[in-house]
Amino acid sequence: MQQRHLGRTGLRVSRLGLGTMTWGRDVDEHEAADQLKAFADAGGTLVDTADVYADGGAEYLLGRLTESLVPRAELVIATKAGSVPDRDRRFDGSRGHLLQALDASLSRLGTDYVDLWQVHAYDEDTPMEETLQALDLAVSSGRARYAGVSNYCGWQLAKAATWQRAVPGRTALAGTQMEYSLLQRGIEREVLPAALDAGIGVLASSPLGRGVLTGKYRHGTPPDSRGASPSFGAFVQPYLDERGRRIVDAVTTAADGLATTPMQVALAWVRDRVGVTAPVLGARTASQLQAALQVERLVLPTEIRAALDDISAPVHVYPDQHWTALY
Repeated sequence: MQQRHLGRTGLRVSRLGLGTMTWGRDVDEHEAADQLKAFADAGGTLVDTADVYADGGAEYLLGRLTESLVPRAELVIATKAGSVPDRDRRFDGSRGHLLQALDASLSRLGTDYVDLWQVHAYDEDTPMEETLQALDLAVSSGRARYAGVSNYCGWQLAKAATWQRAVPGRTALAGTQMEYSLLQRGIEREVLPAALDAGIGVLASSPLGRGVLTGKYRHGTPPDSRGASPSFGAFVQPYLDERGRRIVDAVTTAADGLATTPMQVALAWVRDRVGVTAPVLGARTASQLQAALQVERLVLPTEIRAALDDISAPVHVYPDQHWTALY
């Protein structure tokens, strides 16, 4: 599998990442082991997790598997901190919480460091400079090799990147993880331009539109799908609308013309977008993951990419990026 630099840093990652959001909940240890083995055998290195996935279970599972299945040195492990199970405060970006969460993540992962440590989301109740100081401390102490953020909007990302560059010796942001797919192109308005300007790599989560772009929901909700899962049903539902159906139909038509699958067409579209370092794949089974990994051989023809761009295009209005095209 091809490797790419994450933003303007020396960190190289596989251009497809393995996500673990369902590990320890809908994916058991045996299935997780099969997924990790298939991913590593295909040349994949980037494995993304978070301290809240399965209440730490995903990290614990990944730690067990890196001990027994894939050498730690062969993986680029990324995790996140900042989400909290508190109805009154969903995110805690305080320095104390973040550093304590990092130590707990390292313990579950069974490692002395993570390759990429990410703030899971912006915390409006904590000064941004305090949150960013936690990243500096994590990197300077060796507990994290690189640092990034996740789910920051355009102005938040630009402010964070500027703050880190303003003082020599601060930890430059390497990446930002955001949802990005043919069904969700919102980051193109401000986040993607900000990331490109600051030299920050984008890790695209949910590149298959939460599974909808595989086409599995065209004729209903399969009983073994995430859409039917008590944990993830509400996560899938927003994309099962008329606009989603039109986009899925276009992806399916393109796949038929290329003698491939809708999954691979949707993945190739995201993978090759300017600014994207790697889509992060979440799979329920190893066979699903192996099918997705076949996208490594697919390059979308220009005319098909343009057609998909057109049918899924977001509406840019003042003062969004490219708003002048409408005036």
